[in-house]
Amino acid sequence: MSKRWYQESRRDPWRREARSKGYRARSAYKLKQIQDRFSVIRRGDNVLDIGCHPGGWTQVAVEESGENGLVIGVDLLATSPVEGARLIIGDATEESTLTQIRSLLGDEDLNVVISDISPRLTGRYDTDQAISLELSTTVLDVAIDVLIPGGTFVTKTFQGTGIEGLVEAAKDRFSNVQRFAPTASRNSSSETYLVCRNKLPSARKRAAGRTAMQQVSDHLSSLGIVTEPEDLDDGVTPMVGLRRLSRKEE
Repeated sequence: MSKRWYQESRRDPWRREARSKGYRARSAYKLKQIQDRFSVIRRGDNVLDIGCHPGGWTQVAVEESGENGLVIGVDLLATSPVEGARLIIGDATEESTLTQIRSLLGDEDLNVVISDISPRLTGRYDTDQAISLELSTTVLDVAIDVLIPGGTFVTKTFQGTGIEGLVEAAKDRFSNVQRFAPTASRNSSSETYLVCRNKLPSARKRAAGRTAMQQVSDHLSSLGIVTEPEDLDDGVTPMVGLRRLSRKEE
């Protein structure tokens, strides 16, 4: 952690505001600003927060859905209890985790999926952006699987290569898709949020039978870009990065 980052963090007004109001992370204000603009969560809604740790978005979701709503948070990391929410430790792409989610819902429908999920940043923009794109697309596919028609989906992504493919995949599954950059985001950040409303009963014709991940992969291929493992010297699991194909490879 750099000294500069630490100093900027201490001066961050959103961090100070979050602490004073009892929110676990400054990111809570990003969701609050999305909510103020788009009203993505209504009273009584059932909400799934994917990648919920440390719980800031879950706290806001509980406030907005009210006592008649249900908020479920899921993350690979253990999250301290959030009053009014049910928390699951698990991977939202795995059937065992989805079974737990459905069990908590019972006969209720899922109205909203939100996700502020982020990769562990490496400091290399192309690698970080590629991993973020993969995460956002994966969460989109999960949301499509669990949301009721007419439902809403919000996810974070980063501006850069491939984002147009993600936006198009979302537009094939929701009638209204907009990008939004909350003022609570850091000025230096390239993050943006996709706000996807009114899930369609079925995907549009061009996306029929395909996952969002397949669409985004095809979009990257059309740009002459492939995702490939990147060898790291310390023996840890390889990270995915973007690489443009040479003419010979094409």
